[in-house]
Formats: sequence, structure tokens, C-alpha cells
Amino acid sequence: MRPPRWTTVVPAVAAVLTAATWGSKPGTIVLVIAGAFLAAAVLSAVHHAEVVAHRVGEPFGSLVLAVAVTVIEVSLIVTLMVSGGSGSETATLARDTVFAAVMITTNGIVGISLLLGALHKGTASFNAEGTATALATVCTLAVVCLVLPSFTESAPGPEFTGGQLAFAAVASLTLYGLFVVVQTVRHRDYFVPESAGPEDHAGTPSDREALTSLGLLLLALVAVVGLAKLESGAIEDAVAAIGAPPSAVGVVIALLVLLPETLAAVRNARRDRVQTSFNLALGSAMASIGLTIPAIAVASIWLEGPLVLGLGSTQIVLLAITAVVGALTVLPGRATLQEGGVHLVLFAAFVFLAISP
Repeated sequence: MRPPRWTTVVPAVAAVLTAATWGSKPGTIVLVIAGAFLAAAVLSAVHHAEVVAHRVGEPFGSLVLAVAVTVIEVSLIVTLMVSGGSGSETATLARDTVFAAVMITTNGIVGISLLLGALHKGTASFNAEGTATALATVCTLAVVCLVLPSFTESAPGPEFTGGQLAFAAVASLTLYGLFVVVQTVRHRDYFVPESAGPEDHAGTPSDREALTSLGLLLLALVAVVGLAKLESGAIEDAVAAIGAPPSAVGVVIALLVLLPETLAAVRNARRDRVQTSFNLALGSAMASIGLTIPAIAVASIWLEGPLVLGLGSTQIVLLAITAVVGALTVLPGRATLQEGGVHLVLFAAFVFLAISP
């Protein structure tokens, strides 16, 4: 029998390490080991996600990874909010993490995908109809859930009342569910890559291989979040050491959780499958809002303290320019290095201002 491949061994070992260190405060050596397994678990998750995606085809493969990562992201946010008590830092954790996920996906992942796609063929081509639909849904969800709380008057501060939060949760689930139907049933051709890379013609994995990879993908994602939580104390100390605000913790969490999708998007862009990269990026942004906000709304029933969802003025400006630039990028159906550079500069501005507001 062949020895197990590292992509099979790593998720199991990382999960065991997560269970062994859960709730503890390990020393530096354990944190370094956990960091190494965190990186390995991310790479393993990317591999298994691609196996599943190859078996089920687009856009189902991108949907599997987006939903799986978002479910784990919700679990991490709720866990950190519970363990952090009712302080002001935990009150904004959900908002900071979700907004960071939106900016990372719509600017960071989209930007690097465009850059790689344009370097490959001069211009990056994709389906304007499907991409525009996804971007419009992301922008609507972001405004309803993250911008309106800063302007409503029924509750003090950038918060929703109970009724307003319930409406935002129902609206989020409705929009996300409708998009899934459009993406996978009604207009699936809008989300299928226009060109096929050489890897597309490789042998399709069997049902057994796909199910095994699906299980290992979920195990790897659980390990990623568990180890990220283990590293959260060190992350908070590092954020404080550089003088960054507590909201930067949410940015780091989003970066860690979205690593599998980022790497998968980069690999697809290098194969001239920019549409698949966009499916991953915008699908993740949509799931991050459309699934996280309803889950946090339910969790807020027993969580102590306020739930601050409204963005600040700087964040609203970044979101607005992202929506405008995103629309100008996707409507022609192709883009150059310039568009990729614009999105990456917006991503850099978001990261810089998160550290130095």
C-alpha cells in the first residue's frame, strides 16, 4: 500500500493539534508548530477543493468552497465573541471581519486574478453577465447589512434594532438563495469559464475520491479556523505592538480564513480561468455577508453586549469606490493590467488604513 499523501495526513494531524490545544494558552514553540500546520492545512484545503470542483464542475465547485469557508468563518466569529465577553472589541468583530472579507475578495482576489489573467493573454476575459450579477448582489448586501446601520435612527449608534436586524437577516438569506438558484440552475452558463485550460481535460475524479476530498476539505477548514483561533492571542499582541486598532484583528482573521480561496483563485487565474477566480471571490464575499449576518443575528439572542454592524466613514468611502470601480471593471467582459492594478491599490489602501486609520 502507498503511504498516505501529505494532503491526507495534514488535515488529520492539524485537527488533532486543534483539539489538543483548544482552550489553552500554549508557549512560543507550540504556536510556531501550529502556524506551520495552519499553512499546510490551507494548502491541503486548496487541493481537496480543486478535486471536488473538478468532479462537480463549475460553478458548483466554487460554491462548495465558498459555503464551507463561510460556515467555518461564522463559527470562528461566534467563538471569539463568546470567549471575548461583552467588551467593545467583540461588539465590532463581526462587522470588521465581514467587511475585511468583502474588501479582500472584491479587491485583493479580483485584482490578483486580473493581473495574472492579463499577463497570460494581454487581457483577462470573463462573462460580464454573471460577474455583474454577483457584484450587484454583493454591493446590495453590503449596503443593507453594513452601511444602513450607520444611518438608521431607531437605535443609538451604528446598530440595528431587533426588528431591523431580523429584516437584514431575512433579506440576506433571500438574496443569497436567489443567487444560488441563478448561478446553478437558471443561468449556469453565465458562470462557466469561457476558455478551458489543459488541466480541464484530465481524468475526472471518481465519486469516492470526490467524497473523500470533500470530507478532508471540511476537516482542513475546521483545522484552519481552530489553529487561527489558537494564534488569535498572538495576533492581538502583534496588532497592539504595532499600534494598530483592535479592528485590525478582524482583518487578520479574514485573511487567514480566506487563504484557501485566495490560492485556489490564483491557480485558476494562471490557467486562464478568470471566471472561476471571480466565482470564488464574489461568491465568497456574498456568502460572507449573506450567511454570516443571519447567523450572527440568531447568535445575538444569547450573546451579551451590543452588536455594532455600521461601518465608519472611511470604510463607507472604500466600499463606495470599490463598487464603482468593480462595475467599470466587469461590464466590458474583459480587463487589462490597469484594472488589476486599480483593485490591488484599493486593497492596499484598505489594509494600510486598517492598521493606521
